[in-house]
Amino acid sequence: MSLFLIFAFLFFIGSLIGWTIELFFRRYFSAENKEKKWINPGFLVGPCLPLYGFSLCLLYLLAHIDVSFIHNTTWQKIVLFICMALGVTLLEYIAGLIFIKGMKVKLWDYSELPGNIQGIICPLFSAFWAILSAIYYFLIHPRILRALEWLSGHLTFSFVMGMFYGVLIIDVCYSMNVLTKIRKFASEKQIVVKYERLKQNIQLKKDEIEQKHKFLFALKSNAETLSENLKSYYEKEIVKVKAEISKKNKKK
Repeated sequence: MSLFLIFAFLFFIGSLIGWTIELFFRRYFSAENKEKKWINPGFLVGPCLPLYGFSLCLLYLLAHIDVSFIHNTTWQKIVLFICMALGVTLLEYIAGLIFIKGMKVKLWDYSELPGNIQGIICPLFSAFWAILSAIYYFLIHPRILRALEWLSGHLTFSFVMGMFYGVLIIDVCYSMNVLTKIRKFASEKQIVVKYERLKQNIQLKKDEIEQKHKFLFALKSNAETLSENLKSYYEKEIVKVKAEISKKNKKK
């Protein structure tokens, strides 16, 4: 099977699995999500996280690294997993930097974690990548070729995968349009929008509206526009910054 089909399959599987992992992580373990709400991770509308898709493709390539120059098999695996973790961490850093510099949006924020670099990467999540790399190597990689053989013999699943990419293209176009509007707002205010906080604010406002109009909500929508949500987000961020400055002044 061609490399194109292999990577298309890996990106498809990685994007869906990654979205599921992040959905539950943000629901139960994220410090930012204090209300423990279900929040769609990433910048796309659908259940897809491209970063995980690209990461799985990268892991597939790195799994073929020749580490036979190391005689101890245990150390071979350790070195391989470290290379995988560093590779995915670098990919995560590049992706985060592109969105911050290009779109004025911070899709994730590790600023509160020790050893972080620009809030984009940190040792803790690099360790998570190493664990996921080990899981991939032992549980997924040995079965990829068999899965691809199965895929080539089942045209129905190929059709599903094709539909996925069709919907993904539409989703990317729509989401990039939204990010362009956010970028314009961020440039005017000279800030970088923390996307997770923005989505949480939108979700909270949506819940408030649903509670206020519990019986009439089905008849009339009171959802705020993106610009109104951005203004609300900006006002809350200003309040947080002032509170942090006040705390620092009191300590002095």
